[in-house]
Amino acid sequence: MVTQGTKQLKDPVVRPIAELGPKALQELLPEIPLWVKTPDYERVDWLNTFLLDMWPFLDKAICRMIRIIVKPIFAEYIGKYHIKGIEFDNLSLGTLPPTICGIKVLQTNEKELVMEQVIKWAGNPNIVLDLHVSSLKISFQLIDLQVFATSRITLRPLVPTLPCFAKILVSLMEKPHVDFGMKISGGDIMAIPGLYTFVQETIKKQVASLYLWPQTLEIPILDESTVAMKKPVGILHVNVVRAHKLLKMDFLGTSDPYVKLTLTEDKLAARRTTIKRRNLNPEWNEKFKLVVKDPQSQVLQLQVYDWDKVGAHDRLGMQLIPLKVLKPYENKEFTLDLLKDANTNESPNKKNRGQIVVELTFVPFREDSIKFGGALEGYRSKRSGIDVVSDDKVQEGAGLLLLVIQEAEEVEGDHHNNPYAVLTFRGEKKRTKMMRKTRHPRWSEEFQFMLEEPPVHEKIHIEVLSKRRRFSFLSKESLGYVEINLNDVVHNGRINDKYHLIDSKNGVIHVEIRWTTV
Repeated sequence: MVTQGTKQLKDPVVRPIAELGPKALQELLPEIPLWVKTPDYERVDWLNTFLLDMWPFLDKAICRMIRIIVKPIFAEYIGKYHIKGIEFDNLSLGTLPPTICGIKVLQTNEKELVMEQVIKWAGNPNIVLDLHVSSLKISFQLIDLQVFATSRITLRPLVPTLPCFAKILVSLMEKPHVDFGMKISGGDIMAIPGLYTFVQETIKKQVASLYLWPQTLEIPILDESTVAMKKPVGILHVNVVRAHKLLKMDFLGTSDPYVKLTLTEDKLAARRTTIKRRNLNPEWNEKFKLVVKDPQSQVLQLQVYDWDKVGAHDRLGMQLIPLKVLKPYENKEFTLDLLKDANTNESPNKKNRGQIVVELTFVPFREDSIKFGGALEGYRSKRSGIDVVSDDKVQEGAGLLLLVIQEAEEVEGDHHNNPYAVLTFRGEKKRTKMMRKTRHPRWSEEFQFMLEEPPVHEKIHIEVLSKRRRFSFLSKESLGYVEINLNDVVHNGRINDKYHLIDSKNGVIHVEIRWTTV
């Protein structure tokens, strides 16, 4: 058995800056942290203090994890190349933790948190790996490890479930600098001419190919399918045809029926047919379009009511139709017995409430029309110019225009600040809820428009207003408005941007718009 001892590592000598001369100080200038050179980076002494206090425990936890990860890898080589065993003689990351020299938080329009960190680690690890080959024991010792890297950590998407993000994305913004010494049975092999440079470049290329931006390391935290908001996947065409033998609810032996339509898991207001006066066998033939987000779980709810001029309307009956029974593009007619409530096990001896006839067709969106790209950077100008989009690149056909008013910033009225947003498109007006006493309202409200053709060369008008709760001559005032051209939305499928409000000093509104064709 031939063995040689490894060198015992010593802690580095630390000297105060005041004891250094002018030349030594000039050599240290490149090492000054970024929070001193660049105001975008913030000082995080508290985090470095936390790492210093936690390092003895992190050292043990990380080393234990390393042993678990490499154990099956080492086992694959046992028996090959006369290798009898591979084991760590010593595994310690040393007493010096990494130092975060600065951190910068990047603002985006997406639901994510992006941070960039400059990390320097001049550590004193003691890592000795023993390789048993035949009757020899060869010891590999890693010494004088230095790692300098700029990383970007993204937490996305932000969700209302602890820890409030679904996954972590890690990438390097530039090739890392990795320096270390390697001894084999006491001899420094890095002193071999040309080997040091070769190892350096090889490590940089391998790490860069895996994690250099835009390549990322993805670490899942939550099941994204359970916490992420579901996006529209198609349109449900509903034709309320007729009803038969409805209940008599009025004194004259008739009813004034109408039908309300809703989809489960949908926060939008219910759709309703017209009222058929004094009719127990109404004919409607009225068509509706509802946005579908999950055809496997959503259910169409049909409720038939008797309209009353005074008081609450009486429900004549209801029915449920699971969307999973529909096949794409297939028109299907349903003739359903009305029930008292959602209990489908209702006894057949119960009162006969009549029947309703509906026709349903599920039309999924075209996959090639869902081109949800990243957010456009920066703010738009006050007046969005009309961008010319080639008609050859515009996807024809009906589709869904989905608009989400996220928030506004620095909106301030002369007399009160109770902001709400009103959007106008093709003469139709919709509004958000009112946020009281704030200059930074957050609405995150969604609005949908079913269109028969792409809205090329059209605009959508959004105005932020403030309204006093009590009656006053100055009860309402405008806080600014913006007109957004929809050409970019039709061409790209999505925009997610902030716009400066016209007639507002510093007001900005954040809007996300999607266009999807069927």
